[in-house]
Amino acid sequence: MNQLQASAQRTSHHAAGAPPTAAPPWRFALIRAEWHATIVQRACDSFLAEIERHSNPTHSVDVFEVAGAFEIPLHALRLARSGRYAAIVGCALVVDGGIYRHEFVADAVISGLMRVQLDTQVPVISAVLTPKNFHEHDEHRRYFSEHFVVKGREAAHACLATVQSLARLNACDELACN
Repeated sequence: MNQLQASAQRTSHHAAGAPPTAAPPWRFALIRAEWHATIVQRACDSFLAEIERHSNPTHSVDVFEVAGAFEIPLHALRLARSGRYAAIVGCALVVDGGIYRHEFVADAVISGLMRVQLDTQVPVISAVLTPKNFHEHDEHRRYFSEHFVVKGREAAHACLATVQSLARLNACDELACN
């Protein structure tokens, strides 16, 4: 049983469709690619700050570093299968290095994350971004650093909302809600 299912059992006494009164501190995994680490770290820091702002301590998030975006789906699969996490978040920046390889990498990563989510029933949130044009100069680094702060917050909101929604669905299933 994963953490989300265990939490749903603890909240199953609530009225049909009612959100749990207090979610336990959810356990999350965050997988961070090392390519463009200074930019990607901004999303991770923002994610952790937003999670904590919503009464989930940062020590409830395990952070894993991988070489690049391509390695995220396999790690997400292993982490999802562990049953320890209510949700998993992947963070990466996949850029156009002058060849079309970045499009294939981005597609493979996003497809892989979706497959993990559907196969394991553990939510996988993507903060893997592929800008149309990225150049290694100060203006783009500054822009994407700021943009990743926003994406980290958005990933935290998506993570919390998805876990809470699934907990309500699980509780409703146990009560045979209509």
